[in-house]
Amino acid sequence: MLLRAWADGDAAAFEQLVPLVHRELHKLARQFMAAEGAGHSLQPTALLNEAYLRLIGGAQVEWRDRAHFFATSARLMRRILVDVARSKRYLKRGGGAAMTPLDDAADVVVDRAPDLVALDLALAGC
Repeated sequence: MLLRAWADGDAAAFEQLVPLVHRELHKLARQFMAAEGAGHSLQPTALLNEAYLRLIGGAQVEWRDRAHFFATSARLMRRILVDVARSKRYLKRGGGAAMTPLDDAADVVVDRAPDLVALDLALAGC
């Protein structure tokens, strides 16, 4: 009943619903975080809060039942973790680095190895 009322835009229903589902969602978040391994930047509470923000800020969902709500919440938490992993991988692989045109790259390299200079001269036909 509360899920349907919330989906229909009843803010009071949401206020009643949060304490009822918080424990289950936090347990779900802890399970997801346990699978992530040590050293993860997110904590279960942060994952839960991000899921809440996306749930209340997203498109209106026609909640069928309790199982549908928790399945959607679980899917949302997985998406959040995937987004965090992609972001870290992007940065690890040089994402966000300043792009330098190839013509300007020679100016960036200060210390060129003598073998590379000789190779460059040989290829240039000098």
